[in-house]
Amino acid sequence: MATAPLPNDTARLLRLAGTASVATAVLLIAVKAVAWVLTDSVALLASLVDSMMDSAASMINLLAIRYALAPADDEHRFGHGKAEALAGLGQAMFIAGSSVFLVLQAVERILNPAPLQGAGTGIAVMIFSMALTLLLVAFQRYTIRRTGSTAVRADSLHYLSDFAVNLSIIVALLAAGAGYPAVDAWAGIAIAAYILYTAWGIAADAFHHLLDREVSDAVRAEILALARQPEAVRGVHDLRTRQSGQQMFVQLHLELSREIPLWQAHRAAEWVETAVRARFPGSDVIVHQDPWPMLPSEEDLSETVKCADGANKP
Repeated sequence: MATAPLPNDTARLLRLAGTASVATAVLLIAVKAVAWVLTDSVALLASLVDSMMDSAASMINLLAIRYALAPADDEHRFGHGKAEALAGLGQAMFIAGSSVFLVLQAVERILNPAPLQGAGTGIAVMIFSMALTLLLVAFQRYTIRRTGSTAVRADSLHYLSDFAVNLSIIVALLAAGAGYPAVDAWAGIAIAAYILYTAWGIAADAFHHLLDREVSDAVRAEILALARQPEAVRGVHDLRTRQSGQQMFVQLHLELSREIPLWQAHRAAEWVETAVRARFPGSDVIVHQDPWPMLPSEEDLSETVKCADGANKP
């Protein structure tokens, strides 16, 4: 077994993505709080609460990423990568809680309608929020392509949903300004439902990581193709994979001809380990070598053991 360290640029990107997310959330909270005070819009309150949840979730995310990047130690032999999935579950709970709060606020506004003030200010804040969100999501998508981080993907889903939320808030503010204040409250309910749906997706993804779900079929196919390349390999079986944060764990069995010497079988296994780690940096690879054709029957093995015992007796 051998484990390659994570590339330095991967760790740097993850830390930078976490910091950018927190900074964006704090800035959005400030501008949305001002806009909500000026407009008293439920839809704006919904967006403000969502940004507050994002800020808390992003802070958890940043701490989880830093912990997940810590190398394996004596107490955590397989590393700390699952901290990312735990952060995803925490974010899902934050998001679900915010959606319930928004529904309660929206229902209260439907029962007790009130006119909006300063709709133009709210629209300007939403446009600013959408521009800032797009910049962050673009950087997060780049980070996800480079690292495949579960935590960053969960965070990106928030902000992508925020973009749609902000767009719907602009429509609600325009409608309220045109004399339809109930649209603002119903927009808040629709936003809450969408946020809850997003939370479910994040929680499901984190849950699969914690239960060591197999990696995608495409990645498994690549691993199998690499394992079959050495000339001495006659077959591959029992491929098992799982993802833990940034690290993928791979176990497989190579079927090698009985006629080749041990050093040649060992070299084939080492080549496969190296090839898989090169294709998937930071992966932990274990290759077991099986003779081909497979082992003799149990009767043959028992007879072999008896002969060996007889030969060893004085």
